Amino acid sequence: MNRALQWKLIAAFILVFVAGGISGAFLGGSYARHHFFAFHRPELIGGRMKERLRTELNLTPEQVAKISPIIDKTTLQLRGIRRDTARHVHETIADAHKQMATILTDEQRQKLQQIQERHRRWRHRHFHEPPVEAPSPTP
Repeated sequence: MNRALQWKLIAAFILVFVAGGISGAFLGGSYARHHFFAFHRPELIGGRMKERLRTELNLTPEQVAKISPIIDKTTLQLRGIRRDTARHVHETIADAHKQMATILTDEQRQKLQQIQERHRRWRHRHFHEPPVEAPSPTP
C-alpha cells in the first residue's frame, strides 16, 4: 500500500468518525429536546395520566370513563398550582432585581434590564407564554 493511499484511508476514517459524531449529537439533541419539552407540557398531563393508569391498571373502558372527570378536575387544579407558583416565582425574582438595582450602577442596571428582556423572550419562545411586563429596576 503506497503512502498516498494510506493518507486517504486515514482521512476517510476521520471524516466518517466526525460525521458520526455530528449525526449522534444532532439526533441525541433532537431526542432529548423532544423528550424534555413533550414530557413537561402541562396541557398533556391529563391525557398521559389517563393512558398510564389505563395501561398499568388494565382499566376497562367503563372505568376510564368514570375516572376521566376526576383526572380532568385534577389537571385543572394542577394548572392553577403551576400558574400560581410561576407567578410567585416571577414576583420574587422581580423583587430581587428591584432590590439589586439600588446597588447597581446605571450601566449594570441596563445590563440587568437586558437580561430580563432576554429571559422574557426565551420564556415566550419555549413556553408560548405572552411576554409579561416586568417592573423596570429603579434605584
